[in-house]
Amino acid sequence: MMKIDFFLFLLALFEVTASNRHFSHNREKRDAVLIRSKRRWVLSTIDLEENMSGPFPAELTQLFNDKEEDYNIKFRIKGEGVTTGHVGLFSIDENSGIVFVHRPVDREVTPIFHVDFDVLDKNTGFEVDKTLSFNVEIKDKNDNRPEFSPGTIRASFPENIAEGTLPATVQAHDNDQKDNPNSQFTMSVLSQEPAFPKLSLKAMGGSTKIQQLAFTGCFDYDKAKLYKVLVEARDLGKPTLSSTATVFLDVTDSNTHMPKFNASKYNAEVMEMVLKEILRIGVIDLDTPNTPASKAVFTIMKGNEEGNYKIVTDPKTNEGVLSVIKGKNYIKTEIVELEIKVENEEKLFQCVDGKPVTGSTAIPNTVKVNVKVIDMNDAPVFKKSTEIVYRTENMDPGDVLFIPEVKDEDSDTNKLRYELIQDTAKWVTIDPHTGKITTIAKLDRESPFVINDTYTLVMHAIDDGHPPATGTCTVVIYLGDVNDNAPFLISNKTIMCMNKIDRVNIITEDRDQPPYGKPFSFYLGGNDDLKNLWKLEPTTGDNSSLISLKNLPFGNYTVPLKIQDQQGSEVVTSMQVVVCDCAGGNVCRGRLPHFSKLGPAGIGLLLAGLLLLPLLLLFCFLCECGSKTFQHIPLNLKDEGNQTLVKYNEEGGGSIYKPEPIYHFGQKEVSKIASVPLEHIVTDGNRKGENSMRVPRGFSLGTYQEMYNGEGVHGMPNRNRSMARTNTVRSGVSQMSRSYSVARSDRNLAGHIDRKVYGLPEEERDYPEYSPRQYDYEGTGSNCESLDKLSVSNFGENMDFLQNLGPKFNTLGGICQQPIQHKNVRL
Repeated sequence: MMKIDFFLFLLALFEVTASNRHFSHNREKRDAVLIRSKRRWVLSTIDLEENMSGPFPAELTQLFNDKEEDYNIKFRIKGEGVTTGHVGLFSIDENSGIVFVHRPVDREVTPIFHVDFDVLDKNTGFEVDKTLSFNVEIKDKNDNRPEFSPGTIRASFPENIAEGTLPATVQAHDNDQKDNPNSQFTMSVLSQEPAFPKLSLKAMGGSTKIQQLAFTGCFDYDKAKLYKVLVEARDLGKPTLSSTATVFLDVTDSNTHMPKFNASKYNAEVMEMVLKEILRIGVIDLDTPNTPASKAVFTIMKGNEEGNYKIVTDPKTNEGVLSVIKGKNYIKTEIVELEIKVENEEKLFQCVDGKPVTGSTAIPNTVKVNVKVIDMNDAPVFKKSTEIVYRTENMDPGDVLFIPEVKDEDSDTNKLRYELIQDTAKWVTIDPHTGKITTIAKLDRESPFVINDTYTLVMHAIDDGHPPATGTCTVVIYLGDVNDNAPFLISNKTIMCMNKIDRVNIITEDRDQPPYGKPFSFYLGGNDDLKNLWKLEPTTGDNSSLISLKNLPFGNYTVPLKIQDQQGSEVVTSMQVVVCDCAGGNVCRGRLPHFSKLGPAGIGLLLAGLLLLPLLLLFCFLCECGSKTFQHIPLNLKDEGNQTLVKYNEEGGGSIYKPEPIYHFGQKEVSKIASVPLEHIVTDGNRKGENSMRVPRGFSLGTYQEMYNGEGVHGMPNRNRSMARTNTVRSGVSQMSRSYSVARSDRNLAGHIDRKVYGLPEEERDYPEYSPRQYDYEGTGSNCESLDKLSVSNFGENMDFLQNLGPKFNTLGGICQQPIQHKNVRL
């Protein structure tokens, strides 16, 4: 109503403007109108039809302003459709105020335009009134049809789907003005192939824009597997517009056919008590293979009351697999009749005359199977498959362990034959007629054949049937323990590192179980002198320790022991203890103990030395026979054949003993410490006379005596060879030459050493506070390893090393090969 009033008002203003020629006649009327409106602009919302056909530009409206009474005015517009958005859509005649539109407008793109108006002084260009605006509203036109999204739809469902809706939904929309007949539409099914069952559309949630396909009746997969449905959406505008969508419906197979057996009757046979598959039963099903509609399910209806048979479906072949799962004894051959039915995993569904039939009363197919059970020779049966016997170990042979009780339904038990098939220790024998098991040896619980105090026998009973049948029985003998084992040492050899500890462990075991084993009692054997050196602590318990009561000299000790178990069974043994200083771990410094074993490589090297001995003697013989004059061997310290004396660390302070230089006698080395007369040698802590001397630590009295006699010179430890000082090098060389002549003339090396010792000052011959100390390592020395360390991996049988025996041997060989006339040195 308001729009109509404004329209009439604009018409009145238009008439006033048209009669401007009669200005004087209508002036009062126009003033009266302006005064009555109380506004300078006459404005309204302007409607513009969308997509107008033209021609363009087309007049849209005309504007007026009362400032034209005082000014020479002009009009100007701006805003949407003029300077922004769709630029150039609208324009205005600045003199007349007429607004033009220049092209069609799509409402679905821009439904309304907001335009501003100004009035200006034509002479000065200044605004003479306030800026006002009005809206240009685009009127809707039915230029959009409903559109489906998507345009093609596909759905799938089983043929036995319940009557009602289908899982197929269609959706459409219209871009015309909302809540307007141009955008409102309806949907319907235009066509379908095939025609039955009848399909329709059903609105979802009360909205016509989303609808679901529905049907009445039922589908038949065998008649139609695919449906094509054409759906239309039509709006209510004028003229009406519409569009269509296509829906494809895939029908999947359901169980509409019952499975049928391939044959009307089946036969099978099986030996009694044999558990195995005996028959495969095939079926035919017209439904889609490998679906619940065609997968067979077999059931034994009759003849399996005792549960001897089972039938399952092979998933690959869809066959029924009949098996015997529980054996049964038959007196004679018999025939068992089984009745088996077959169904599908999915329930049967049928569509009859366009109507679904549920809960079908169709009877499943059945078949009869005749199973021929063949009687066989049954095996003998022991009263118990496992018999348990209890005995004490070490009983005298002849003990009857077991007499079996056996039954055999098909054979005479008096004709049974018995065999022993497991007797790992060969302790028993079996009577082949009665099965009586008797011991032929003592049963030893500590035997490796006894596991967890049990010894297991396995026996067979064999009948005289055709073929013979065998029964099995296991006899488990539990053996009780007796005190038939004495305690023993885990190891009777050990090392006591005097620079670290004063005790060694005694680890003891007993193969008997309590109360015939631990705890043990430990006793020292020997005389009272031994108890002054050693003690045991504790004297009772699982293990003990051997403790040194004094600072023992280095060497090998044999300590007798007596060990008793809890019942007094005892063993007399001994502990071999090596007393020494240890460098790292429990490894002695210097030479290894005397009871060290020589490896195969060491034995090989000794044999090689024996083979070379005649060769060396031959060299010496040739040299002696050639001439009695020998060339003097120069003591060139740089000569490769004579090693240079090296300076070693000195002993610590506190002793006035000064080690003497080492004397070289050909290939022998003798230190003054080895030249002390035997009668003046005593062990540590004991003195014999004023001129007595200590046996160096690491040497036994016998070893020192060998050195004194000249036989042990080569075997002296390297650490005792390394006691020379640098300031004795020259004196050592001169003394070596002099001593060499004396030894050769006197032919008594021991006497010469004895005289040298008596020539020493008294304080050098014996000083009770002196104790040998460790010196620096002087190098590897000979390329040939110590005999104590030889092994097969060092040399083996390879004798190539004899081709080069070192620079010293080369020097000796060169001298012997020189002409006799060049040897001018005489002994």
